[in-house]
Formats: sequence, structure tokens, C-alpha cells
Amino acid sequence: MFGNRNRRKALLVSAALVGGALLMTACQDTDGSGGGDAGAAQSGSPSAGSEPSASADGPAATPSASAGAPEADPSASASGGREGSGADTGSGEREQVGQVCGANDLSWSTRSESQAGGYILVMAKAKSGITCVLPAALPTIAFGSDGTEAGPAEQSVGRAITLSGGTTAYAGVNPKTTNTDWGKELDSIIVAIGNDDANPVSLKVGTINVDKPVVTNWHTAPKDAVPFSQGS
Repeated sequence: MFGNRNRRKALLVSAALVGGALLMTACQDTDGSGGGDAGAAQSGSPSAGSEPSASADGPAATPSASAGAPEADPSASASGGREGSGADTGSGEREQVGQVCGANDLSWSTRSESQAGGYILVMAKAKSGITCVLPAALPTIAFGSDGTEAGPAEQSVGRAITLSGGTTAYAGVNPKTTNTDWGKELDSIIVAIGNDDANPVSLKVGTINVDKPVVTNWHTAPKDAVPFSQGS
């Protein structure tokens, strides 16, 4: 009888021990999983002093290269432009060169002169507000529908003339240099500043007889624009 009681007691104690062991294991598993989640969360969180990752916030903003580059100095640019323009005077300085005149930049007039057998004096002045240069070249003077051009009345080319304000340039045209009775009767001449002038002008001169015409260079004094024969 005592043996049976002792055996039941041993079984109860054993069962109690097994139940306690199972209870402790369950508690440990619960505590371990909680600790694992907390550890994972802790390891996944950036520390307060760390930089944000590229995937979270994108790359940190950095100043561009152009932001740190010095800006162009307008005065230096303007100075450079001045140094590169104009004509060299030979003393290390440059002289400003104006635009070449076109026929439509000028105010024109003519008058008949009796000197040297008779000729037409052509006068040109810059229009208001215009400053331009008559190049050191023969004026282009044409006659009639066939465009007969006047040849040179002087042996050498003249100098360039700057027209502005009240400055006047003069050229003398002899429409007929032959001693024959033949010629074309016309009442106007066509004037251009060189053969490339896109806007030549037509000037009324009265009735003239044209045969082998000649023209002088541009001059600043009318007395220098008399188209004398080259042989005189």
C-alpha cells in the first residue's frame, strides 16, 4: 500500500517537474523572440550621428562647380572688345574705324561747272545721325541703260574720307572726253559707293552728251575735284 502511494507521489512530482520545465521553456521562447525583434529594430535604425542613406533621402546636396566658379567681369570683356577692334595706329593703340558709307547713307546734290571744258560736280554729305567712311577708291558712276561706267580721271587713288555732320565730299565727272560729235544724250547719272553698293542713287544732271566719261576720286575741297585731262 505504501509502495503504491510512494509511486503515485513520485509520478506527481515528476509531472510537476515536467510541467514546470515546459512552462519555463515557453517563457524563454517568448522572451527570446521579443528580444530578437527589439535587436533587429535597434540594428535597423540609424544612429543620431550617421548620415542619411542614398536610398532614403537621395544623395546629399553638394554645391555645383558653376556655383563656385568666378563670374565673368563685364569690364574685362568690354576692354577686350575694344583692344580687338579698330585700326592699328603703330603706337600700340587702336583707332576706331567707322562703317563704310552706302549711297543711301548720304544726301546728294550736283551742279554743272564750266572749268576744264565743263563737268558735273557731285556732292555727298552724311545724313543726320550717320557717321561713315568713303573708302579710298574711285566713285562708281554709271550712265544710261547700258551702265557705261566712268573711268579714272586721276592717276592715283585718293584717301578715305569720314563723313559726319557738315563734312562734304566732292567728285568731278566729265561725261565726254572725246572730240567727236558722237555720244549718248542722257539727263541723269547713277552713283554708288563701289561696285558692291546695294542701293545706288540716280541723280538728275540735265541733258548731257556721254562718251568715254571719267570721274575723280573723292575730295574734301571742290577745287581738287576738277576732272582735268591726265595729259594736261
